[in-house]
Amino acid sequence: MENTLLIGLSRQTTLERQLDVVANNIANVNTAGFKSDSSLFEEYLMPGAHEDRFVGRDRRLSYVQDRGTYRDFSQGPTEQTGNPLDVAISGNAFLVVQTAGGERYTRDGGLHMNNLGQLVTAAGDTVQGTAGPIVFQPADHDVNVSPDGTITVVEGTGRTDAQRGKLRLVSFADAQKLLKEGSNLYSAGEGGAAQPDTKSQLQQGYLEKSNVSSVAEMSRMIQVTRTYTQIATLLQQESDLHKTAIEKLADVPA
Repeated sequence: MENTLLIGLSRQTTLERQLDVVANNIANVNTAGFKSDSSLFEEYLMPGAHEDRFVGRDRRLSYVQDRGTYRDFSQGPTEQTGNPLDVAISGNAFLVVQTAGGERYTRDGGLHMNNLGQLVTAAGDTVQGTAGPIVFQPADHDVNVSPDGTITVVEGTGRTDAQRGKLRLVSFADAQKLLKEGSNLYSAGEGGAAQPDTKSQLQQGYLEKSNVSSVAEMSRMIQVTRTYTQIATLLQQESDLHKTAIEKLADVPA
């Protein structure tokens, strides 16, 4: 295959990957605590042009290589919900949840109580406190979540405050190495061990919204689609040019 076609194909492959990333961002524009992804590309030079007329740097073929993605962990806007169990994290921390696969981490503070009185996520995973799961009693009311994550309630008909636990907040030395696992959860991956986070604070009755800019992502999707179409047209023209050349060379006069 000609070098032009190979280089164009390498660019189309990376554009397809970039379109998947952008589409996933747009699909999660309303997902609480979601962090947007961006694609990473680099030039890959291959000394593959062997014609004598190419000299020095002109011999190198410039391909496009998809290196992966990086995550934007910037703070998303907060929205008041009025639900006393909802919490928005201000800072770099993550909530710790217990799943079937072990401990996982999330920025989604949309919490509720299950039928066992446990504090859980929307997916039903148990939210972990510093001393284990947080469990409420049937008569508990007037739940209060302090900025440091301490949860207190009023017991029964009296006005006696009782503590039900403290939300476990953790952070990582290199959050970029966290692995997305779906359902708005992360695993530690190669990001290192989770460290207690004492700097971040919680806002009760609020949710951190996605940090995806829908306008920016839609513009990026249009740009990627146009570029893909332009390269496809270029490759088709190149293919037609070769086809025409072969047909004319084969048309030898009798």
